[in-house]
Amino acid sequence: MAKAEKVSDRLNRISVSQTLEMAQRSRELVAKGVDIIDLSIGQPDFKTPSHIKEAAKRAIDNDYTFYTPVAGYKELRQAIVNKFKKENNLDFDVNQIVVSNGAKQAIADVILSMINAGDEILVPVPYWVSYGEIINLAHGKNVFLPTDVEDNYKVKPQQIRDAINEKTRLFIFSSPSNPAGSVYSKEELRAIAEVVAENENLYVISDEIYEHINFTGKHESIAQFDFIKDRVIVINGVSKGYAMTGWRIGYMAAPKWIADNCIKLQGQYTSGASSISQMAALEAISSEDNIYTLGMNAAFRRRRDLIIELISNIKGFKTNIPQGAFYVFPNISEFFGKSDGYIMIKNASDLALYLLNEAHVAVVPGNAFGDPECVRFSYAISRERIGVAFGRIKEALERLHD
Repeated sequence: MAKAEKVSDRLNRISVSQTLEMAQRSRELVAKGVDIIDLSIGQPDFKTPSHIKEAAKRAIDNDYTFYTPVAGYKELRQAIVNKFKKENNLDFDVNQIVVSNGAKQAIADVILSMINAGDEILVPVPYWVSYGEIINLAHGKNVFLPTDVEDNYKVKPQQIRDAINEKTRLFIFSSPSNPAGSVYSKEELRAIAEVVAENENLYVISDEIYEHINFTGKHESIAQFDFIKDRVIVINGVSKGYAMTGWRIGYMAAPKWIADNCIKLQGQYTSGASSISQMAALEAISSEDNIYTLGMNAAFRRRRDLIIELISNIKGFKTNIPQGAFYVFPNISEFFGKSDGYIMIKNASDLALYLLNEAHVAVVPGNAFGDPECVRFSYAISRERIGVAFGRIKEALERLHD
């Protein structure tokens, strides 16, 4: 008799990451010799700057090869404190900083530390794929707040106010946003902060991982408003702004009681982050040389301008103009019900598979982000490859008809 294969109910509550799943499908086709252009994954194509790599090499030579403190090396946490003060005019104590294995773990630490079964978390749609699944893992309840392309995919303060009840515990959002590239202004953040201030049990997770990829001129954090600062958890990391995705270093700045409990949790299931990666992150965060980061930001803006131009030349797409990150999130519902004579496009997942198989371009369907009428394109690749990709996309979509 075969052994019973039974996974936990906890695991059955979550889904496979669709961004990683699409990346895997792409790799399988590449392995077969197919030229796939990957617009699915959120990874800068820039190399980690040399001075950061050199810091990692020095760390190895200086024997930074032992277990690290669960919260992170104190010198790194102090550098993060200094960064918040210098770049964001935010005051934190070093004991409010927790370094994790990527910003994703930092978010999970907070949610798992704060949420009980049935607690509600307000999540504007579209949202980063892992928000909802981490909330499911914690047995929390996702309360999705719809937005649309006409409003640049930004949630309105009154939507938040109307959704709050005695079970509401957290509001989580990102600015700049993944997947829509939306950036909240200081005035928009103040209006949200005023709603939060009305509800003493409501906390905010502000995901600012795309802080340095911002085309508005200045990043604004909701933590700047003193009247709610003791209820804001800021999430950030080195992956996007310093081209360090594989180094796996994220961090949070949180009220001390939250930081303490996240350290308690992290101490039991991963311990501290990599010693070598932390020393590389220390160099990235504390270095005065920001030319590389500014150069990436300018390059992403040029790519954004190109991809918006190319999208505008394809009938059926409807999009906003992203103000940050490196994604565009067009509505593609006009293609639903169309066919090339063989394949019927019924939803965004069908369109994503059609583009993968017929145009050899990988994208992520919008249902992964809570909006089944959209797809996400990442423009974290060269302008040349973006041009080729959209030439293929245009040709494939022109074969669809009613």
